[in-house]
Amino acid sequence: MNPLEITLGILTAVGGFVDISELVFAAQAGSGYGYALIWVFAFATIGIMAMGEMSGRVAAVAKQPVFNLIRHRLGLKLGLVTLIASLVSNLITCAAEIGGAAIILHLLTGAPVMLMAVMMMAVLIGTIWILPFKWIERSYGLLGLFMLVFAVALIKIHPPWGAIAGGFVPQVPSGLSTTELIRFAYFGVAIVSAVMFPYEVYFYSSGGIEEGWGVKDLPVNRLTCIVGFALGSLLSISILSSSAQLFTPLLADPQLPGTTALEVELPMGRAGLLLALVGILFAVAGAAIETCLANAYSVAQFFGWEWGRHKKPWETPRFTLAWIALFLAGLAIVLTGVDVMKLVEFAILFSVLVLPLTYLPLLLLASDRHFMRKHRNGTLANSVGWIYFAVIVVAALAAVPLFLLTSGGQT
Repeated sequence: MNPLEITLGILTAVGGFVDISELVFAAQAGSGYGYALIWVFAFATIGIMAMGEMSGRVAAVAKQPVFNLIRHRLGLKLGLVTLIASLVSNLITCAAEIGGAAIILHLLTGAPVMLMAVMMMAVLIGTIWILPFKWIERSYGLLGLFMLVFAVALIKIHPPWGAIAGGFVPQVPSGLSTTELIRFAYFGVAIVSAVMFPYEVYFYSSGGIEEGWGVKDLPVNRLTCIVGFALGSLLSISILSSSAQLFTPLLADPQLPGTTALEVELPMGRAGLLLALVGILFAVAGAAIETCLANAYSVAQFFGWEWGRHKKPWETPRFTLAWIALFLAGLAIVLTGVDVMKLVEFAILFSVLVLPLTYLPLLLLASDRHFMRKHRNGTLANSVGWIYFAVIVVAALAAVPLFLLTSGGQT
């Protein structure tokens, strides 16, 4: 194993872990419920570690990306339903990421948000067109590491570490009314959805094939998923904990990325705020690229088109047109003037509905002796996988009622 490859892979996973939805829900969870939802982040992170590792292992051994599996295992009709649902989910998510990045650019430059959205889309299209896949991952992932300033800021405010540690224990705050309990449940489902977004495994497995992974890369895949996702999750927990410490006493509801960045300005001043905004910008922009490419990968793989950024754009014309069209569609949604935070809420809702259809074929193939041979799931991996599948089925069934009862977490 190349230590540099391992290090870069882990750092990329950390820098690319927090997208606009996770950023917003981590801050809101902290301001609304203190440290009581930390355990949900930890629980969901173990799930994305397990599913991410499986998707990378399947890509390395069976040379099969996720949407090939979905069509193979679910059949054409149900596979098409999954494709359409994932396209809607990822498109809304991509629009939310573009809108979020535009808001950050507006805060940094003072330029109009809509102009910044157009500029951001042009930069993202140029990035995918010019850079090889590996450097698309690394550039945005590594620059997203500026968000580690949130962890530094948490240390500087001297939080109650015992209370934070206690947040890792599954719990429901006492004394909540029925309405507050329903809202708490909504945030729990939203966090599971935000951490285990389907686009992550679409992008990750396709990326493994882009980079030509084989059996020799399985240890790197495992380390990247476990260490990278764990450190990325600790970053989200830092945001939640700072929000609990700083915003709860003020009864503030940090619904915007710029408000979340104030967690850093309070203990570290304007320099800290600038670092936080730059880190958020690159993390969110990287997530926009991932969601857009995940959609293009899904379409190309489902219909059997040539695909991949390891090829020149003109060598995969339908794949190239797909990701450009998806960026333009995401921008069009933003230019309607829709509230970016509403997009985040809808992205979370659609995402959790797609989760069972995403992870079922992955679990089936990762356990298949014919495809995976000696690298198929063992007893532990299967047990963990099916436990999380059961959880996301329950979350998917509860998502719409909770969304409606809480007006997207607002009541």
